Amino acid sequence: MAATPSPNRRSFLQSSAAGSAAALSASLFVSESGAKPSLSPLEKLNIACIGTANRAAEDVNGVMSENIVAIVDVDSNYLDKAKSMLTEKNKLEPRCYADYREMLIAEGDKIDAVVIGTTDHHHAPASIRAIRAGKHVYCEKPLAHTVFEARLIANAAKEKGLVTQLGTQVHAEDNYRRVVEVIRAGVIGDVTEVHVWVGKGWGGGERPANADPVPKSLNWDLWLGPAPERPYANGQYHPANWRRWWDFGQGTLGDMACHYMDLPFWALDLRHPTRCEAEGPAVHPETCPLGLIVKYDFPARGSMPALKLTWYDGDLIPKKVAGQSVPPNGVMFVGKNGSMFADYSKYKLFPADKFADFKPPAPTIPNSIGHHAEWIKACKDGSPTTCNFDYSGALTETVLLGNVAYRTGKAIEWDAANLVATNVPEAAKLITKEYRAGWEVA
Repeated sequence: MAATPSPNRRSFLQSSAAGSAAALSASLFVSESGAKPSLSPLEKLNIACIGTANRAAEDVNGVMSENIVAIVDVDSNYLDKAKSMLTEKNKLEPRCYADYREMLIAEGDKIDAVVIGTTDHHHAPASIRAIRAGKHVYCEKPLAHTVFEARLIANAAKEKGLVTQLGTQVHAEDNYRRVVEVIRAGVIGDVTEVHVWVGKGWGGGERPANADPVPKSLNWDLWLGPAPERPYANGQYHPANWRRWWDFGQGTLGDMACHYMDLPFWALDLRHPTRCEAEGPAVHPETCPLGLIVKYDFPARGSMPALKLTWYDGDLIPKKVAGQSVPPNGVMFVGKNGSMFADYSKYKLFPADKFADFKPPAPTIPNSIGHHAEWIKACKDGSPTTCNFDYSGALTETVLLGNVAYRTGKAIEWDAANLVATNVPEAAKLITKEYRAGWEVA
């Protein structure tokens, strides 16, 4: 069961606006100037990887250039496989743990940085402990499991002056950079609408009635971590289906929106919406919807006008957007002088005849050295990362607010400075949550 914020959490929410500004000015880390250097470029970071399989395996591979000295996984089969691979390839046998809380205490000053590739509900407990221990952090998306957690993590990282990066790897691809340049060059004029859609559906189903034997390799209690206790059910949670359960994930919105909404956030300097509403099937207490539509209102930013952004997923994605037939995944910017479709690898301007002779503006955003490589470099020399937790924390807050609106069934008027739905007090229980003892974040 979720609960309203405790006094400590209420104090945090009330002071977050002033605290963010103070932390930004006082911190060693700001996105424009980077963080305090900690190593020379020739030295290797000592890294701990929390999570070793599936998506986390890609993160392990992404930091293989450094010393991976500790690894954590609740599944000993995954842990053993990762240990063997790292010992063979890096000629360095990592120390192994099942519990990242234990690892962070035991490793102490032996590690410089932490890579987190766990289920969503572990992102905040792992990240905040690493940050408070003074470690640079790379965390898979979404940054957190609740809106409150995202703000807490972002503020804590600023206060500590740490280098951070969210695992939105497509942000490092060339196409996103070219799209941002075209939009910022005003090619389609002032953008007042954006539509974002992904045809994936993480959701549906009922909670299993029976308990199955826990595999010998799996520490089920540690896998649950901060979530309420429930029996293990074979194939329903670990390793692949956890995203469809509210206790562990945030459905398709939580899975994919940080990737696709990242593009308009970047191109249009978005940060916090002022209003959010959602529609979909009847709310299920256990599982996420198989289709969802979320509408966000963003205020004007500098010379850019107010914006309406609509997200669609699962079985509610559109077949046409701005008069154009569209594929199952994409982003459509609607401007005063035309529209622009984009996905991970390409973009196209409409109307086609108007832009037949279009020549893109000269590149102004340098190509990335790689999403993991960017973070590694920043840890060593203080250069900025493009998806630091200040930027990606606001993105994550916006994404997760969509599920708050959906689950309350009401349009939310949003006070981002204080993380309060001013017209929907019952939203408070979804902006934060309760934790099992020993897993708290605040």
